[in-house]
Amino acid sequence: MQHSLDVAPSVTHAESLDSFRSAVNSSFVPLQVESEAGGPFQATLSAAGADGVVFTEVRAKPQLVRRTEETIESGGSGYYKVSLLLSGSGILIQDGREIIMNPGDMSFYDTSRPYSLLFNETFRNLIMMFPKDRLEFPTILTDSLTAVSLGEQHHLAKVIAPFIAQASPQLPMLPSLARTKLAHTSLDLINTMLSAILDVENSPRSPHEVLLQKIYGHINTNLGSPTLSPGSIAAAHYISVRHLHALFAEHDTTVSTVIKQRRLEHARADLTDPAFSTKTVAAIAARWGFVDAAHFSRVFKQHYGVSPSELRAL
Repeated sequence: MQHSLDVAPSVTHAESLDSFRSAVNSSFVPLQVESEAGGPFQATLSAAGADGVVFTEVRAKPQLVRRTEETIESGGSGYYKVSLLLSGSGILIQDGREIIMNPGDMSFYDTSRPYSLLFNETFRNLIMMFPKDRLEFPTILTDSLTAVSLGEQHHLAKVIAPFIAQASPQLPMLPSLARTKLAHTSLDLINTMLSAILDVENSPRSPHEVLLQKIYGHINTNLGSPTLSPGSIAAAHYISVRHLHALFAEHDTTVSTVIKQRRLEHARADLTDPAFSTKTVAAIAARWGFVDAAHFSRVFKQHYGVSPSELRAL
């Protein structure tokens, strides 16, 4: 998946349900939107983001939003959404679970599977959307978090929610580089919160889930080592390379793909970080396990659509 590197701030005022549907599909992923509210329909979408992380505040009248099999086939799979309800109330349904959302509640859902959102009153909802591979965990673990209250899962959610709520309105006023830093910080906080929720030492998990969590942790810790490989990972966990490949094949990916994506994500973050502005592209590549700078530039451009040097010039 190629990530959008920046999202210019925008505000859309919808004066009809049809124009709102169009704005929603452009801002998020294809969705079905229905409304039984009397009188003229009005809504506002305020969006801003950077490096594939998009924040959108929706102010609208009562409505039912559905992500169906049909809309999934139209595109937009491969993203997570974190919802922070600012006012009003709503219901989120996904994967057989249902949660009532009240102001201050954070919830998590996946665009690759059907879900429904029902709002029975005028509401304000802040949605943070990002590619699924930006999380540090295998989907076998994050699947357990859809349509649950993150605040009930861990107290960190009550700390992170105010930061997200206050950071989002600042994004449109910031230059691109500052938006990128704030987007990275927000995503780091989401990863920290989910890591606390998914703590394998304190949460009952199957041996399969525990092993995958340990393997992902090992990969994240050793990304900068050029010797990180399927062989070294398998040896560190006392399993065969064949078993390791089978674990990742169950989730439609490979060990090498995960390593490459994680390395590219960290290198991209460094390239947009002012703290690393004096570092050469080759030095940043080496920091994340790419021993050949030319190879790094090729795979970076293939993944993101721009070269490392072009990204820095944006």
